[in-house]
Amino acid sequence: MKILSRDGRVLWERPDLDTLTGADLTRATLAGANLTRATLAGANLTGADLTGADLAGADLTGAYLARADLTGANLARATLTGAYLAGATLTGAYLAGADLAGAYLARADLTGADLAGADLTRADLAGAYLTRATFPDGRTFEQHLTCPAPVP
Repeated sequence: MKILSRDGRVLWERPDLDTLTGADLTRATLAGANLTRATLAGANLTGADLTGADLAGADLTGAYLARADLTGANLARATLTGAYLAGATLTGAYLAGADLAGAYLARADLTGADLAGADLTRADLAGAYLTRATFPDGRTFEQHLTCPAPVP
């Protein structure tokens, strides 16, 4: 199994693996990796460097991404149901249409992240940094703070 960068460089290689499901990628350096539509369900990516990685359409169901750096990563339409992203950095990440149902994002940095159309059902955002983040409804965090509550 190889993980390549967008320009074809080998970033990570394990000839003994034929899948990344449940793989231990703790602290792996995967900056700029092309992981489009990859299956990383249940993978351990604790502290991994995924800055600028392309994870569009990837399956990260139940993946463990505590303290991972996903700055500027493309996670459009990715499945992150039940994923653990406590303390992860998602600054400027593109999560449009991503499925984050039940994800744990406590203390995650989502500054400037685009969550337009994302599913945040039962997601835990306790203590998350949301400055300039775009929510599923297309409004920014700041707009949610200044907008009056809807009248029933």
